[in-house]
Amino acid sequence: MNLTNYVPSIHIHPVLYIFIVISFITGTFLELFIIFFLVLFHELGHYTAAKVFKWRIKNIVLWVFGGVMDTDEHGNKPMKEEVLVTIAGPFQHLIIYFFCFLAEAFQIFPLSVLELILYYNTILFIFNLIPIWPLDGGKLLLLLTSAYFPFKKSYHFTILFSMVTIVIVLIIQLLFFPFTLSSFFIWIFLFMENRTDWKQRFYVFMRFLLRRYDGESSINGVVPLHVASESSFLEVFSQFRREKKHPIYIIYPGNERKSVDESDCLQSYFYEKAYNHTIGDIFLYK
Repeated sequence: MNLTNYVPSIHIHPVLYIFIVISFITGTFLELFIIFFLVLFHELGHYTAAKVFKWRIKNIVLWVFGGVMDTDEHGNKPMKEEVLVTIAGPFQHLIIYFFCFLAEAFQIFPLSVLELILYYNTILFIFNLIPIWPLDGGKLLLLLTSAYFPFKKSYHFTILFSMVTIVIVLIIQLLFFPFTLSSFFIWIFLFMENRTDWKQRFYVFMRFLLRRYDGESSINGVVPLHVASESSFLEVFSQFRREKKHPIYIIYPGNERKSVDESDCLQSYFYEKAYNHTIGDIFLYK
């Protein structure tokens, strides 16, 4: 039996080492240990649900107040699966509440330790549901918007909304609340993560298209697209929605129309490398 199929590869994000140093300086190592355990338990919830659906998982990266399960499956799996995998993390915190109830009843932990576990469990539970990428709330926001809008537009909106929200939170914190270095680091870290993802948005979109080209995307419905003949392939692809099959109607001058399948468009772009051609030119004589 290969244990690597059941035990995730876990990595520590460099930002966590900063908080370890801070915890030693401030004498809050117990608090950090509790947070680390809660974050690990949270991520194991995502991991377990993903393994049930047979997702391909690279590793789990842990950082303070959260973590990331590295997988290539986002964007091409059924949305119901992604919702279940996403909420499996926050669900773990409900299990923690139950265990805390038992621990209090049987006096397993000192009351002071139990209060810390309950406090940080609540903080992590609420924090991860904030609609900021890549928190679970941000992933749910992306899933919600991509159910009604094209994937590219939904992804861009989620990242931009997250960065704007983080800036607003930082301004409010600096103006109206006592300054705390750990909180400041967390928000800056989240902002930099979103900034990195914004820079890589084209590659995320290409991965989304390649999954469709390879036939790995889930389909649940048909939405026709009407595009002008002078449209580029990327302009057409930017209208693609998750779980929707797109018959494409090309509108030529004189209102002449020609229908093509989305798979033919993806074939022309990725296999025939029609990067610099309009969709009308490629399919005019086909």
